[in-house]
Amino acid sequence: MSLNVTVVAAEHAVWSGEAKRVIAKTTEGEIGILPGHEPVLGIVADGQVRIVTADGEHLTANAEGGFLSVENDRVTVVADQAELV
Repeated sequence: MSLNVTVVAAEHAVWSGEAKRVIAKTTEGEIGILPGHEPVLGIVADGQVRIVTADGEHLTANAEGGFLSVENDRVTVVADQAELV
């Protein structure tokens, strides 16, 4: 199983693809998301979104503001500003 992940900023797409794991910073603290995760909606705090792709590659995006949505193994991060680092 894998996650279908999309990270977008207000003005452009940042990254989209299949992933094994996503870790993001929310206003409630860090959240780790694996396939099969319960649906959740969170507010993104300024910080990093760390992604382990289906190939095992580690990606990091700096994200500021916005929200994170998880449902049916689909993870969407919509940030005010975001970029891969």
